[in-house]
Order: sequence, then C-alpha cells, then structure tokens
Amino acid sequence: MEIEALQMTPVKMRAESHLGEEQPQQAALPTFGEYLKDAIGQVNDLQKESERLGAALAAGQVEDISQVIIAGEKADIAVQLTLAVRNKAVEAYQEIMRMQV
Repeated sequence: MEIEALQMTPVKMRAESHLGEEQPQQAALPTFGEYLKDAIGQVNDLQKESERLGAALAAGQVEDISQVIIAGEKADIAVQLTLAVRNKAVEAYQEIMRMQV
C-alpha cells in the first residue's frame, strides 16, 4: 500500500457579489514552507550575528560586552525553539505512523 504525502493548500473563498461592486484582490498568503524557510533564515541570521560579535570581542573591537552576551542568548534561545518545534513535528509524524488504518 502506497502512502501519499499530505498536500497543504490554503482555502480560498470565492463568491460573486450580486450588487455589482468589485472586490480588491488580496495578496497571496505565504505557504507553510515559506514561513518555515523564513523562520530558519532568521535563526541563521541570529547565529551569524552572534559569531560576528564574538569575533569582534576577541579582536578587542567591542566596548560593551553585554551586546555580545545578548546576541549569544538570542541565538541560543532561537536554536532551542527551533529544535523543540522540530522534535514536536517528528513526534507527531511518529504518532501518525503508529496509527492503524
């Protein structure tokens, strides 16, 4: 038995007005994959900023060490959140695979 992947498509409401007015076109909503890609990109940016500030600290170019610590903590919290979301997604997938059809 072959299992097909779920297709995530946004629901679009389509209705015609009987009054004759035109409705403005709404911008397309980003997909789940685009949200995910954007979030991972932001985590990557936080990591890069933390590394850049750490290197600047080692070179003696940073006057306020609290900036380096704050950037490091932001990156650490973002990575922890990303890992927690990944673990929950894997756990949900495993739970679905254990279900008997």
